[in-house]
Amino acid sequence: MSERSNSPLVRNPLLSLNAAKQLQGLPPDARQALAAMLRDMRDDARRRAQECWRKHKAPMAVYWKCVGVYCNHLYRVVRP
Repeated sequence: MSERSNSPLVRNPLLSLNAAKQLQGLPPDARQALAAMLRDMRDDARRRAQECWRKHKAPMAVYWKCVGVYCNHLYRVVRP
């Protein structure tokens, strides 16, 4: 098995979007508030995914898992 790249663009594909550069240009206080909100959304989505998985609702578990992943990617874009 080959090793996974450590390139930020491979680890977080959202960094290649023009909007990511715009988000990084926001004032630090706005970025901090947005990062906190995205972190909370990520945590909530992860909890929902676990609950759906526990209840054997795999399609919804996958949905919430994906929501959590994208929230985490966005969080890593905007965190100050």
